[in-house]
Amino acid sequence: MANLPEKTPNIYALLIGIDAYNSNLLYKNLKGAVRDINLVADYLLKTLKIPSERIFRLTSPNPEVAETIETKDPEPTYKNIVAKFDAITEIAQPGEQVYIHYSGHGGRTTTFYPELKGNDQLDEGIVPMDVGNEGGRYLLDIELATLLKRMTDKGLIVTLVLDSCHSGEATRGEDVAIRGTNNIDTAQGDLKSLVAERQELIENWHALTDGIPASIAPAQWLPQPRDYVLLAACRPSEYAYEYAVSGKERHGALTYWMIDTLTSSPSGLTYKTLHDRVSAKIQSKFPQMPMLAGESDRFVFGVEHGSLQYAVNVLEVIEEEVTEADSVATKKVPKQVRLDAGMENGLSLGYRFAIYAFGTTDFTKKNKQVAIVEIAGVGASDAWADVIEVLRQDKIDQGSQAVMLSAPVELVRGVRLFKKEVGEKDNELPQAIKNQEDTALKAVEAALAGNGWLKLADTQLKGDYQVAVNLKGEYEICTGTPIENLTPALKIDDSDAPQKVVKRLEHLVKYQAIQQLSNQFSDLTSKLEVELLTQPNWRPGIPKKPQPFPDRTNLVVQSGEYAFLRIKNTSSQILNVAVLDLEPNWAVSRIQLQIPEAIFYPFNPNQEMLIPLQIKLPATWKFSKGAETFKVFATVRTNDFRWLELPSLDQEIDTKSAILLRGDNPLGQLMAAVGADVDTQPEIPSYRATAIFDPSDEWTTKEIQITLTR
Repeated sequence: MANLPEKTPNIYALLIGIDAYNSNLLYKNLKGAVRDINLVADYLLKTLKIPSERIFRLTSPNPEVAETIETKDPEPTYKNIVAKFDAITEIAQPGEQVYIHYSGHGGRTTTFYPELKGNDQLDEGIVPMDVGNEGGRYLLDIELATLLKRMTDKGLIVTLVLDSCHSGEATRGEDVAIRGTNNIDTAQGDLKSLVAERQELIENWHALTDGIPASIAPAQWLPQPRDYVLLAACRPSEYAYEYAVSGKERHGALTYWMIDTLTSSPSGLTYKTLHDRVSAKIQSKFPQMPMLAGESDRFVFGVEHGSLQYAVNVLEVIEEEVTEADSVATKKVPKQVRLDAGMENGLSLGYRFAIYAFGTTDFTKKNKQVAIVEIAGVGASDAWADVIEVLRQDKIDQGSQAVMLSAPVELVRGVRLFKKEVGEKDNELPQAIKNQEDTALKAVEAALAGNGWLKLADTQLKGDYQVAVNLKGEYEICTGTPIENLTPALKIDDSDAPQKVVKRLEHLVKYQAIQQLSNQFSDLTSKLEVELLTQPNWRPGIPKKPQPFPDRTNLVVQSGEYAFLRIKNTSSQILNVAVLDLEPNWAVSRIQLQIPEAIFYPFNPNQEMLIPLQIKLPATWKFSKGAETFKVFATVRTNDFRWLELPSLDQEIDTKSAILLRGDNPLGQLMAAVGADVDTQPEIPSYRATAIFDPSDEWTTKEIQITLTR
């Protein structure tokens, strides 16, 4: 893969994965944490070519996960974790990188540092395998801050990934777990820290927080990073999930999609670009928003900042002879190319690349692009791509470079039918319901037949959704965990229920496709400013003086309160702007920015708009909180954004194709494919993906995620 440095990077890695915990009252065993560490280690060893002696592993496998128990790694006890931090800090030299990856439980305990946080506040941290046992304790946030400060003070370039959370609840099913506990540990004794003396820990925390009392600082893992990257699995109010990917092996959602993104992106990635893609993937399955802080513009596993692009080699070119117009003469034109990247790099059908003239090293010069190709067949380590557009007459040679332009978003999703065991637990069925289960699931299978948006999952097609029967004799749809607010409930003895299940699945496909629409590599992305601001107790008629939220990584709005959406066009051309509201009940609506209402709103160069929004949880929403996303589109050409509107999940989707305009530009065609009527097949071949972003720089989108509470 050409997004890799030309030589092996100087990286030391500390990988900590804990599935099995010593006997304790709070933390149950997990099943995906050691697999996470194996996945990350495999990437470091095989893809980045990091020598094994630079990779330090601490793992505690679960005996129930057979393929992970052969490890001979040291155990991730509190003492061993601190010792490995100290060892890496000692041997790594200034300018070298340190990558730290933790997969396991996160925890909260009554504070050991009331002089910093107050008597009624909490310490947070990662949970070593021996917590609650002799010599065992949490690695607290205050200790972790000091360990990281020692590294950055030495000049080390640090990245910290935390695939855990600090809260949890009971989950249903054997394939999902939450990496945390809903309880606060009040039993931990004030054991002596092995990191530093108490006064040093307190002074370092003060230095990192600029003296802001911890009791009023925004809730987050650590003080705001300055000299390192922090990628955490979720916001403080959310859960970090591990689940059975494609119905197979359990992994942490953050870790799995992080490695999936790195191995499927031939272009160079910054941590911001990595975070954007990982967030979209996770949020299409769970109410979990990864947090990114610190040096977000630094290259992943790199030391530089920016957005350089790397390329893969063209291995082979197939040409065909065509007759020139108004002539009997023939010429050879490229038909297919074979690229030096394949399944092992995460490529699949639908990816698009730009082929550059041989010898090109500056891939920002688009006038050097020779052709656009689209992946049509993928092997283990190579891929064949069809030439879909010839841009210049230059010959495509072996050794020419190909830069990825578009990644696919699948419009056809897999559905897995899941059967449960007999029993009395939440994820089991009473015998009377079990007797009806097979007939009920076969009825859904029959309703899926011939559907253009949904296919029955098999060994080749992953299961994006899982349909099962619950103990009340109702159908349930899972995207990792059961979707709780599917109203009205669909009883398995209702003859119309299987068709209604399929309609709801079609709705979810569309919603999640809209979630994933992105074009971060567009030149327009840096020209569109979008942020959400707050002004407590504001009401219409009061002067507008909004300010940023105290914690910009965790935007929380009380239902019924106002917030301000600020949008600015800093480009030199008119941009057509539309704002979509992705609501908690799976509705997608357009926000009116001006009077009269329009499909989009033209923004002149340097025009700025401040839009007050009263944000409410849906009237029928029965939960105390929900996630909402504002997605702001900016386009050069006109487009009909009504294609992307959806009602709530319990309502029928209106027919659109007969009344809406289909743009002749890439975004217009994409929206028409996403918004196609649910009783027809998407207007693309069912085996193909459609591009998330196109080679053109005619559009971009930015989004803001918030948590709504009652």
